[in-house]
Amino acid sequence: MTESLEASFKGVNLGGAGARPLLEGARAPGGAAFGGFLRNGASVEMKSFTGLTGDAGGFAVPREIDAEIQATLKSISPIRSVANVVQVGSAGYRKLVTTGGTPSGWAAETGPRAETATPVFTEIVPPMGELFANPSASQAMLDDAAFDVEAWLASEIAMEFAKAEGSAFVNGSGTNQPKGFLQAATSAATDATRTFGTLQYLPSGAAGDFGSNPQDRLIDLVQALRAPYRQGAVFVMNAATVSRIRKFKTADGQFLWTPSLSAGQAATLLGYPVIEAEDMPDVAANALSIAFGNFKAGYLIAERSETVILRDPYSNKPFVNFYATKRIGGCVSNSEAIKVMKFAAS
Repeated sequence: MTESLEASFKGVNLGGAGARPLLEGARAPGGAAFGGFLRNGASVEMKSFTGLTGDAGGFAVPREIDAEIQATLKSISPIRSVANVVQVGSAGYRKLVTTGGTPSGWAAETGPRAETATPVFTEIVPPMGELFANPSASQAMLDDAAFDVEAWLASEIAMEFAKAEGSAFVNGSGTNQPKGFLQAATSAATDATRTFGTLQYLPSGAAGDFGSNPQDRLIDLVQALRAPYRQGAVFVMNAATVSRIRKFKTADGQFLWTPSLSAGQAATLLGYPVIEAEDMPDVAANALSIAFGNFKAGYLIAERSETVILRDPYSNKPFVNFYATKRIGGCVSNSEAIKVMKFAAS
């Protein structure tokens, strides 16, 4: 009998955790206060927590910062998109342009042949400059920020460089920066008599405004550009000038402006695309507020390389410097390919 009982309980741990159910008082205390309230009406201790102030619980509320920082949009000049952009190996870039062509003549079969003139070479040297930015951030900020600070700084630098170079392509002085096409010399002389490198301007007919029949002035501006350059030519002006021109009508009430029929395509004026460049001057006395031309042939952008960013955590501890540079130049390469309208009587 004893042997059979021992056999029945062999392998059973009477003192183990699963040997018998735990008594009620031995249960884990989780939810005990709420359970006590349900069983006997005992009041639960209450505290006034709020996330509005730090010491009342606000410190315990996790703060969330949107990973995408909203910023005001920067106006970037579109001149790069219509100009001739070349990659160069050094700052000493040169471009040769021939002027005058090769004259020819007629002669009889056995008649004498006089010597004809040879083309004249002109050397184009775009002024170069170096864009730079040198922002810094503490290492703790880089480690703890809720967004990628390095990527954000890189995108901000890229946007700022695009804005700065776009402005220089229009109005740059040519000293340690590109020379803008509006800084080139201007003359009312035609292509046949004008010095190479000088842009031709056409007057608007009134100082600081359009004269009579403004649509005729715009047509004269278009036709002043010779036919080979009109293929691929565009108008360039700022938004304020566009606003004025969009209201022009012909004698029969038709608008000169033709809006774009699909997204991504530029509106047209007299059949040519209109490029809005905010760096172009407003309409004012003697201002060159409208340009028309083939910028692929007329303006050269020479850049040494893409933007280079150097991460420097050593020079200014505990800050990390991000030194960004970009070497770029530009100038008018063919003064016959760009015409401008001068808001003057003559």
